[in-house]
Amino acid sequence: MAQQLTFADSEFSNKRRQTRKEKFLGRMDKLIPCARLEAVIEPHYPKAGNGRRPYPLSTMLRTHCMQPWYNLSDPAMEYALYEIASTRLFARLSLDKAIPDHTTILNFRHLLERHGLARQVFEEVNQWLSEASVLLKEGSLIDATIIEAPSSTKNKMGERDPEMHQTKKAISGILA
Repeated sequence: MAQQLTFADSEFSNKRRQTRKEKFLGRMDKLIPCARLEAVIEPHYPKAGNGRRPYPLSTMLRTHCMQPWYNLSDPAMEYALYEIASTRLFARLSLDKAIPDHTTILNFRHLLERHGLARQVFEEVNQWLSEASVLLKEGSLIDATIIEAPSSTKNKMGERDPEMHQTKKAISGILA
């Protein structure tokens, strides 16, 4: 991921060791020849001219690739680009420039589908990964969620609430 870091990105560059996500994206950056895919998509991609300037094709392609790798929706991908430095670097983005919003990400996917390129991109990426003996497995991200719950097992009348109970008891660190 050879890219010049901006001041906004530099605070993240002084970490002692790479995260698993950084290692994974670094490996994908080396394995997937994005230039070949960009050459296929480029004739259909909007050109600068009237209206808002489009994001670089490489940025949109890399963003599109990360979505199935991390099982992210369009809004979740937008937030990941803002919050996770490694995803920004892989997508060739920095915090001092605009980051694609979820509608832009959606429109890029629709462009690929409209021109029959989505399946081709998917198959080529999988072919390159299989040639490099890389197998991608689907997983789940665990996200902490705050849920409002009563502070006691007793209801408003001061009686024990039958719905508030433990499902399993822990004995010496083992669930019984």
